[in-house]
Amino acid sequence: MNSQILVEICTDKMPFGKYKGVTIADLPISYLEWFQGQGMPPGKLGMQLSTIYEIKLNGLTELLIPIKKRLRG
Repeated sequence: MNSQILVEICTDKMPFGKYKGVTIADLPISYLEWFQGQGMPPGKLGMQLSTIYEIKLNGLTELLIPIKKRLRG
């Protein structure tokens, strides 16, 4: 997996909807499950949402901890 994708998931924010402005990595699994059932949006956002959904679904959120720490400073 390209590590830049993980960095973008930790920095990019949801551009619309109930969680507009929330960092993609911080979206709740219930919201991601809803998208999974309805269909992910096209393009980069859909790829990011699918990636964070798989990370959370498989209990791999600890992969994001070092990235978030590095981004904080």
